[in-house]
Amino acid sequence: MTVRTTPAPRSVVANLRTDATAPVPFSVEFNPPRDADGEARLWRAVRQFERLHPAFVSMTYGAGGSTKDRTARITGQLAQQTTLLPVAHLTAVGHSRAELRALVGTYADSGIRDILVLRGDPPGDPLGDWHRHPAGVTYAEELVRMVRDLGDFDVGVASFPQGHHRSPDLETDTAYLAAKLRAGAEYSITQMFFGVEHYLRLRDRLAAHDPVEGAKPIIPELMPITSLRTVRRAVELCGRDLPAPVLDRLHRAAGDGPEENRAAVRAAGIEIATELAQRLIDEGAPCLHFVTLNFAKATTEVLTNLGYRATAVP
Repeated sequence: MTVRTTPAPRSVVANLRTDATAPVPFSVEFNPPRDADGEARLWRAVRQFERLHPAFVSMTYGAGGSTKDRTARITGQLAQQTTLLPVAHLTAVGHSRAELRALVGTYADSGIRDILVLRGDPPGDPLGDWHRHPAGVTYAEELVRMVRDLGDFDVGVASFPQGHHRSPDLETDTAYLAAKLRAGAEYSITQMFFGVEHYLRLRDRLAAHDPVEGAKPIIPELMPITSLRTVRRAVELCGRDLPAPVLDRLHRAAGDGPEENRAAVRAAGIEIATELAQRLIDEGAPCLHFVTLNFAKATTEVLTNLGYRATAVP
């Protein structure tokens, strides 16, 4: 089966090369909304980010395909109704090869040719045991090859600055990343992190393991912290912990009362994200990828602190 796609002048890597946004290109991640109110909020954020001209925007995909239809529909609308370059997530967990091919065809029919390929987390418990679909694939590398064989798609994959929680060690994790890139992926987006050193060590490990694949863009993922509870949960789902210096700053901001001081935590979170982003820019990161949770304000504040400015949409 071959999915026909119409060649497009844009792709993630092409946009990273040509984006004149100062100081480096940036991108944002959206989630499929749960209801009409959530969808309205998403589109408000979309229009605000559109004025800042991100290099691309990505739409996530629920564990086990729980948001498959919404992901496909909204990503298609982003492609057809905005000036943005949408990247659709595609996860292997819970799907047969036939279902995965059909979803890629749905994306292609909507004019989407940029896909972020992920093995995906188990539904219910992201840190639980991972089970292959009887007619599916086991590794993201296999899914990369499938998508590339289906047509003219640009493919990205995930990378893990602190190693994937299922990998036995960092060397094995690096070998898996290199294999995904050799299979046809052109870039990777990292799992979120809060210590630049983790990103730099990942970059060095990959370059040492495979200099050719190590030259491909590794895009760091950042999340401006607006709530101590929210970021703790997000980090737990990654199987990681917040670095002690970051946690100390947030605890001081939260205060000793029965409820955290949300305004102070938010202000500290914006400062932390700005500092992290600036350090990554100084270290030569090719792009900054922001987790937005479908809100524009916090990420926009960080971008403003870094010197990005909104302009009219073409």
